[in-house]
Order: sequence, then structure tokens, then C-alpha cells
Amino acid sequence: LLGVAVPNIPLDSVPDGDSEKEAVEIRRGGPPPCEADGSRHHADIGERLGILDGKAAARLSGARFTVSRGPGARLERALADFFLDLHTGEHGYTEHSVPFLVNRDTMTGTGQLPKFAEDLFATQVGDRELFLIPTAEVPLTNLLAQQALDAREMPYAFTARTPCFRAEAGAYGRDTRGILRLHQFEKVELVRVCTLEDAPAQLELMLEHAEECLRRLELSYRIVQLPAGDLGFSARSTYDIEVWLPGSGSYREISSVSDCGTFQARRAGIRHRTADGRKEYAATLNGSALPIGRTVAALLEQGARPDGSVELPEALISYTGFRRILPDGTTE
Repeated sequence: LLGVAVPNIPLDSVPDGDSEKEAVEIRRGGPPPCEADGSRHHADIGERLGILDGKAAARLSGARFTVSRGPGARLERALADFFLDLHTGEHGYTEHSVPFLVNRDTMTGTGQLPKFAEDLFATQVGDRELFLIPTAEVPLTNLLAQQALDAREMPYAFTARTPCFRAEAGAYGRDTRGILRLHQFEKVELVRVCTLEDAPAQLELMLEHAEECLRRLELSYRIVQLPAGDLGFSARSTYDIEVWLPGSGSYREISSVSDCGTFQARRAGIRHRTADGRKEYAATLNGSALPIGRTVAALLEQGARPDGSVELPEALISYTGFRRILPDGTTE
């Protein structure tokens, strides 16, 4: 039991520090960030256009849920299709449809249990215990659990669009407005499985894949490397991509891309055979590319125009069927 409660060990190349304040900025991308402007908060824009309805969600489910309507719901669907087409068509990922409920062994394999038990939604039917997934990383990585892989077939590259369910334990009072921190949201996830020696190169490749989403959406962003004390439980190295949100005048995380080394593979029993027949633990990597809700928030805030409309990037027009959401909530 003690072994599964111990976090991964950071790489020597990871910056020192114990909070996001010590993160090291790597680079910035996209157009120059527009000026901070509190009137451009996505919650206000979404309510004004009639495409986000937090009050209806509160009646249905309580706090930290949202309802999307009309062009807002269409935009969410368009983003998911755009991300999946990009990752499967150009980046070489195999799309999967996976269960949203998984067992305790599956959660333990990727490090969600026992560390994050309070942040998970659990179900109990008779003597059967299942957990709602907090990210598609959990089922995607565990597709290879207890298997001996052929190194010649590596890297494995998986993607899936799933809902994500998080209790947000410890997040009381944070991001109460809008759609940045919800109990339920959708996300397109990337998972790569490779040899340990290849993991650093695969991390850079996965970062490039996530970053390409933001480039094509013409969003302002920056990339930071997290310090050792701010890494997730399973990660030995992590890049965060932070998108500019003028409504709050800050960069906020939209993707974390992490190298877990052999940490998850040891828990889940994921090995590969070497050329001389030996079995070694594989390396696992994961990243968001991208969460739907936070991307919508960035598009609303960065795409807001003085006349009250929101302009969408060229890459989405063939998916949405419109280029602008007008002040009255219609589209053109």
C-alpha cells in the first residue's frame, strides 16, 4: 500500500520550486495578446449571446455545471471533431471510444488512486464499484495494462474524446464564474506509449501536437515548464500550455503534457520486449489536446468584437458552418 502512495520522481532537468510561480516560460505563440478587459469575460459573453446558461445547469445539477445552447453547443461539437480530425489525420493517433466508468485497478494503474480518491465520483451498485473517469488518460493508458508489447511497434499513439468528471476537492471559491472549473467537461486526450529511452523525444512531439491546435485556432498562448513541486502525482516532467484570457487578464492552463516515465507502466504492468528478448517497463505520456470548455472560453474572450459579436478562426468554419456569432445569438 505504501508503494502506490509514493509519487513519481522528477527528472533532474525539471526546474526547482514548489508552485506555479516558479514555472519557467519556454516560449509564446499565436497573435500578440489583446489587452486585458474585464468586460470580455467568457461567462458574460456567453450569457449575453444566449449560448451558455449556468443558471439552468444549477437547477439541474447544482454548482460547477453548465448548459450550452444553439451555436454554443455547435461550437463544442465542432471543436471536438476538429481536434480528432487533426490528431488522427495528421498526427498519427488512433481514435478510441472507451468506457466512462472504470474499476479500481484501472484508476490505480494511472495513479488516480489512492492519492486522489476525494476528487473522484464513484458509483456502487450491489457489490460492484466503478469510478467516473477524470480524463481519458485513464482508460487509454490501461488499454495496454498487463501486456508485453513489441518494441518494434512503438510508439503507440491513442486519442479519445470523453466527458471528464472531477469533484474539484480543495477548489472551493476558485473560478466560480464561467466554465473553467466544472464537475463535468469534455476533452480530447492524447496518450503515447514508448520505450523509456524515447520518452523525452515523444514528450516534445506531443507538445507540438497540442500546440498545433492553438496555432490553427489563432489563439494567443504560452508554454511553461512546471517546477518539481508543482508536478502531478504521476509525472516526472510536465509542460503546461497556457492560453491568454483577456477577461481575467491572465494566462490560464489549457493543456498539460506530461512524461510519466515507467511510473504508470509499473503500476499497470505495461512491458515491452527488447531485441534480445528481455522484458522492460514501457514509458507512458499523456496530454490534453484540447479541453472543449476552456477552448470555448478562450475563443469567446479573444474573439469578442466591439459590436458584441464573436469571430471564429478560419479553421473552424467548415466544422461550425458559421464564422461569427452575432450579438443577438444568431450566426453568419
